[in-house]
Amino acid sequence: MKTKTLYILVSLFVLNSITLYHYLSSNFDYFHHRLRSHSLPENVNISLTVYHNSPFHDRANDVPLYNFVNKPWPISPSYLPWPLSPNNITYRSCEAYFGNGFSRRVDLLKPKLRGGGGWFRCFYSSTLESSVCEGGRIRMHPEKVKMSVGGEELESVIGRKEDDELPKFEFGAFDLEVDEKLNSRKKLVDGSFLDQYLKKGSVPRHTVRELIDSMQLVGANEFKCSEWIEEPTLLVTRFEYANLFHTVTDWYSAYVSSRVTGLPIRPRLVFIDGHCLTPLDDTWKAMFSSLRYAKHFSGPVCFRHAILPPLGYETVLSRGLFEDLDCRGGSAHEVLQNPNEPITARISEFGDMIKAAFGLPLNKPHPTSNHHNILFIRREGYLAHPRHGGTVQPRLENEQEVFDGLKKWASSHSKCKVNVINGILAHMPMKEQLRAIEEASIIMGAHGAGLTHIVSATQEAEIVELIGVEFMRPHYALISKWKGIKYHPMHLREAYAVPSEVIDKVSNILANLGC
Repeated sequence: MKTKTLYILVSLFVLNSITLYHYLSSNFDYFHHRLRSHSLPENVNISLTVYHNSPFHDRANDVPLYNFVNKPWPISPSYLPWPLSPNNITYRSCEAYFGNGFSRRVDLLKPKLRGGGGWFRCFYSSTLESSVCEGGRIRMHPEKVKMSVGGEELESVIGRKEDDELPKFEFGAFDLEVDEKLNSRKKLVDGSFLDQYLKKGSVPRHTVRELIDSMQLVGANEFKCSEWIEEPTLLVTRFEYANLFHTVTDWYSAYVSSRVTGLPIRPRLVFIDGHCLTPLDDTWKAMFSSLRYAKHFSGPVCFRHAILPPLGYETVLSRGLFEDLDCRGGSAHEVLQNPNEPITARISEFGDMIKAAFGLPLNKPHPTSNHHNILFIRREGYLAHPRHGGTVQPRLENEQEVFDGLKKWASSHSKCKVNVINGILAHMPMKEQLRAIEEASIIMGAHGAGLTHIVSATQEAEIVELIGVEFMRPHYALISKWKGIKYHPMHLREAYAVPSEVIDKVSNILANLGC
């Protein structure tokens, strides 16, 4: 066992070394800058960025000096290498949907071999019909991005319109530094590029498309910055930002984009939106190296390396709901042993990333066969966003009756110790939510966003979804399939569940687990 563990650790070290080399060699300007920067004195506090008024700022090169302290990627038992050259990934394969199917590289502006000057490229997935784009020496003008400030306490912005929170980009909201010989003040892309690689699709507003459409080229003599962000940074616009399912699609897009672009560490994050604070912000902060809102910058800010993830609506977690996608979840070992089978471990890898962000163990043994937790996910009212009244639509009329019935039945279970957990997730810190998911043998509840947590469940967990006639949607059946865990639907008469039938379903599952 120790030999196997050592082998895995050595393999991951070698893989990370290769990834780091690939990243530095493919981002020459970043690597060139790192070679000519100097270390800060020992008595200087480490920070992610030292701003222009710092005495340690390198004025000759117009860049700050800093120490590299971003968060490392966690070591996950579900992790598999992300192809650095994904040209051999089959169209509409599991890896094309869930991993690096972004195989078509389009260079809009290539980096100079001697360093300096901007660069920009996109990686297009014909399977998902979306692109991961990235560039270097990009400048953002916050005053040209029209939206609310963002990051406020919810109570202070009650009634604010959603349209006020979404960005509207003036031309030149983002600049890309170019050689003086190129046409300054010219657009980076034209409409045909956008229509081919950043399709509008069915979303009312494609903010990544609009952001790139706002980019203009400027000469080096005009490229002045009040602040430099040296570390790789994701620029993310969220839509249904207070909903767990839609936020998980955003997390997945951010994670996949980080892997597709070969980032050796977890990137920083800038929200290009004006949404207020939500409890889900804490998970963004935990998963990535830092978080700021675009409007919180006081002047033009420059990014050494910026990445634009696709919208959450464009990920497999959303697109896969409406496509005939033949993929099932499995372990990383199973994927390696069966390369021609439609198996993926990417959802488990992603779920491990979320748990590791909160310091939860990834190799925790599953509960013994005579001790089981049943997590009953409840729908409780809470104030979610400025346009929300604080109440949630009931999906199960007699939720309390079902919960009480399960509690009473579990207390008299003679063969095994069974705990029924009251899963009021909306009122629990995220770490406690994840711990409850991780420790559950059975996760159950009415159709609702809280069930999206099954991406972080153990492979041994089983899902029971109580489905009313108005909510016959495939979300959690499919996520369970892609995760590789057992799923048990219970179709209800209207929105009422017969407690004895629910107890029978749970009892049968436990019997198969040895109880």
